[in-house]
Amino acid sequence: MIYKLQLISISILFILVSSFSSQAQTIKAEKGYTQQIGNMVSMLEDLKSRVTRNVKNLNLEETDFLLDTDANRIGALIYHLAATEKYYQLYTFQNRGFNKEEENWARALSLGDTAREILKDKPISYYLNIWDEVRKETLQLLKTKNDKWFESGVKNSNMNNHFAWYHVMEHQANHMGQIALISKRIKK
Repeated sequence: MIYKLQLISISILFILVSSFSSQAQTIKAEKGYTQQIGNMVSMLEDLKSRVTRNVKNLNLEETDFLLDTDANRIGALIYHLAATEKYYQLYTFQNRGFNKEEENWARALSLGDTAREILKDKPISYYLNIWDEVRKETLQLLKTKNDKWFESGVKNSNMNNHFAWYHVMEHQANHMGQIALISKRIKK
């Protein structure tokens, strides 16, 4: 009897999991945005949620783990994602890069030896909160623009705003893979 109940439970679980994985995964424009910007917001939010889900329970040792002396810590990579997004906010909305008051962003953007020394000893929530704040600002700024702006060129550049934000998205996807690799190498 217990065996049959276990089989039934496993069967129900399999059906539930199968139904979730067989559902269509779609990109749908987020409400409050024009079509193309809304599609980009949908993709950015999906990537951010997947990265967050994979790191949110890391302890300090895992957050600060270094794969080797040239690697970056997971916490630093999250800060780097936030810094990249912040840079593209400034670049596409204000046509500028980081200024002297924003040197912390520049350090996280470039990573390397200095970042390895400074970006450590903080819980994963510290880095995720920074990214949350940057994303909140990104979403607010994108709501003020339309698809004509999205397709227009970034001043003094050979790219349009759409490509700039596509780059932010692909950058997050690349580092999501790097973070996954580092996570698997952490000695538990």
